[in-house]
Order: sequence, then C-alpha cells, then structure tokens
Amino acid sequence: MNKSIRIFVADDHAIVRKGLRTLIASESGMELVGEAADGIEAVAKIRSLRPDVILMDLVMPRQDGLETIVQIKEEMPEARIVVLTSFAEEEKVFAAIKAGALGYLLKDTSPEQLLQAIYDVHRGESSLHPTIALKLIRELRQPSALPPTGDPLTDREVEALKLVAQGLTNQEIAESLFISERTVGNHIGSILGKLHLANRTQAALYALRKGLATLDGD
Repeated sequence: MNKSIRIFVADDHAIVRKGLRTLIASESGMELVGEAADGIEAVAKIRSLRPDVILMDLVMPRQDGLETIVQIKEEMPEARIVVLTSFAEEEKVFAAIKAGALGYLLKDTSPEQLLQAIYDVHRGESSLHPTIALKLIRELRQPSALPPTGDPLTDREVEALKLVAQGLTNQEIAESLFISERTVGNHIGSILGKLHLANRTQAALYALRKGLATLDGD
C-alpha cells in the first residue's frame, strides 16, 4: 500500500485552513500533518515535520510567503511547495517560482484541481493555474536576460532538458532516452546546477526561452 502524501498548510485565515483540512481528509491518499498561520511558525514546524508537499499563502503576518519559501528552500532544497493565493500579479508569480515553488494556484482553483496539483507536485512536476501559465508564456516572449552558463550542457543534458520542457516525467524521459531514471535524475540535477535554476519549472522556461523547445512540444 502506498504511503499517504504528508501535507502542510501555511495560511493566516482559519477558514481557509479549515477548508483545506476538510478537503485533504476526504482524499484517501493524503494526510494533513501540520498548519501554521504565519511564515515564522511555518518554517519552525516544517523543519521538524518534513512534509511531502507544502501549501503556502503569500500574504501572512510576521513573515510573508515569499520570504518563507526562500528560507525553506535554503534549509530543505528538496521541499515541494505549492503557492495557494489570491494574488496573480506578475512580480509575485515570478518571484515565487524563482524562489523555488513548483506550483502556483489561485484560490478560485477547484478542489479537484488542487488535489491533482498536490499529486503532480509530489511527483516533482509543476502545476500552474491557467492564468499564471499565460503570464509565464507572455514573460517568455520578452527578450531574454538570462546570463550564459560558464559550464555548457552536454548533448545528453540538452536532450533531457528538451523533454523536461515538454512536461515529461523522469520515467518517461528515461524510456525516451533509453537510460535509467537515476541517470535522468543526475542529468536534471546537473542541468539545474549549471544553469543556477531552482526546479524543473525554471528549467522548462529556460529551454523555451533558448528555443530548445516550443510551447506545442514540437
């Protein structure tokens, strides 16, 4: 039997936490392991609980969500964070993804979409609200300001990066390139390190910006 996905919720509104608690309790493959009403409390609890997926509001007292994401990712690089907020402003979206959030959902997201996002992010995949995805696409069409990497990617890493940009999982990339999942993981880790990126979402955006992949996957 598969273990339940252990989820932590950081949101300063008690009614939101209660709604998420009820939703998560209704899903057999998930369990809520902790809650916090501000960023400082969230970091302290997440440090000890080590949840699988973190649902993070951006506007909270004492320490906001963005600062909290940065702190969590510095201490726990493997942390998988979904921003769940009412705010869709570009600067918040790009800052959160740059800080390392794998998902960015708005609070008008349906319960079914949120549950699916938790499953996706738990697998290491990104999950973006349609409005947020459109903002990222518009950002991609702006002139690139990405600095060149001093350590160029190998041909194999470029192949893996193209497949990441198409939304493939590690297993699917492994099957496509006839290599092991572990090797795929090593390639992606090397790509992120060389390009100074935080996660697969940023890697996909880099590939799109550099013309290594297109939005239609061709």
